[in-house]
Amino acid sequence: MAKTVWRSVDGIVLLNKPIGLSSNQALQRVRRLYRAAKAGHTGALDPLATGMLPLCLGEATKFSQFLLDADKRYITCIQLGKRTTTGDREGDVLTDEAIPTLTDEELESVLDRFRGEIEQIPPMYSALKHEGKPLYEYARQGIVIERKRRHVTISNLTLVSRTEDTLTLDIQCTKGTYIRTIGEDIGEALGCGAHLHSLHRVSTAGYSPEGMLTLEEFERIAEQGEAELGTYLMTMDTAVEHLNRVELLSEETREMLFGRSVNNLTSFGDGSLVRLYDQVSQRFLGLGVLKGTIIRPHRLVNTSELTNI
Repeated sequence: MAKTVWRSVDGIVLLNKPIGLSSNQALQRVRRLYRAAKAGHTGALDPLATGMLPLCLGEATKFSQFLLDADKRYITCIQLGKRTTTGDREGDVLTDEAIPTLTDEELESVLDRFRGEIEQIPPMYSALKHEGKPLYEYARQGIVIERKRRHVTISNLTLVSRTEDTLTLDIQCTKGTYIRTIGEDIGEALGCGAHLHSLHRVSTAGYSPEGMLTLEEFERIAEQGEAELGTYLMTMDTAVEHLNRVELLSEETREMLFGRSVNNLTSFGDGSLVRLYDQVSQRFLGLGVLKGTIIRPHRLVNTSELTNI
């Protein structure tokens, strides 16, 4: 097999991750198609989960944290009546209990406890690390690590459908929310236990699900050539579109790219991060941080050709 020759590719693509692959396995498949020298994903999905996985290639990896920190939306199916070792359908069944008969109003009353700001204890079967090791590695050895409660916000929790033993929910939440834990906690609130049957991430940071491609679609596009693949790359500044935009004059651009602060007479509040663009080329330069009207370099992209302006 010929050795891959990696190349410089900058941008963001939206993968509809398939079931059965880890986020890193899915990332590496797409990375190889682009031959991207550098790549990273923005918030792992379990192998059981499917859906939106933004992948940052090249310089876009500098802004992946903003997607990690963004709100996310999921559609999940919760199986009532059975608790499992892992909190999802891949675990061994621990208990099998009768499911109470509830009216829609009674069920809504229970679901309402999980709307707004809530507390969660992260599950043992998670990638959260303790002393450098993911919790799931301890869990597989039968070791339970004490976890701190965390506050998360559920901005939307809508019952999509229900059967005798399942609930399908549409959930929008802040970073760090464990949907598996919501499922288990709803089961406990109903008195019968529950586990996650399926999980699909609909969106991250407001990216439209219509922009997602499956691995098979990426592979078919790759057959048409790397130029065609390139048309599906979103610009890296889409990861920080929520920040205010500032355009720099040519001299200011040069100073910024040499790592020097500039006085742009712009003020959005001390400590604010802003998106920086060269006024002439409209090229995205990266992020600056404000101190009064002074803009200091914060995280810049590689734009070496612009330093000759």
